[in-house]
Amino acid sequence: MTTRQTRSVGDGSLLRRYEYDDGWVVAADVGVDDEAISVDTVGDTAIVVIERDGGPAESEFELPGEARSVSVSNGVLTIEGER
Repeated sequence: MTTRQTRSVGDGSLLRRYEYDDGWVVAADVGVDDEAISVDTVGDTAIVVIERDGGPAESEFELPGEARSVSVSNGVLTIEGER
C-alpha cells in the first residue's frame, strides 16, 4: 500500500489517497453524521455536499480514476476504484 496524498480540504477535513496494485481508495474524515453527506461521482471527479446548520457546503475533488463504490460510515467518506 502506498499513501499518495494527504491534505486538508476547506473545512478542515482530512483527505487521504491510498494506491494498491489492483486499485485505489480515497478516504475523508468529514466529521458529520452520515445522513448529512451526499456524494456523486462523475468520471474522475467526486462532488460532495454536506448539509450544515448554515446550509449546504459543496466540494469537488479529483479522483485517480472512475469510482467503483462510495460509502459513508461514522462520518468517514470512502471512495474505491480499480486500476
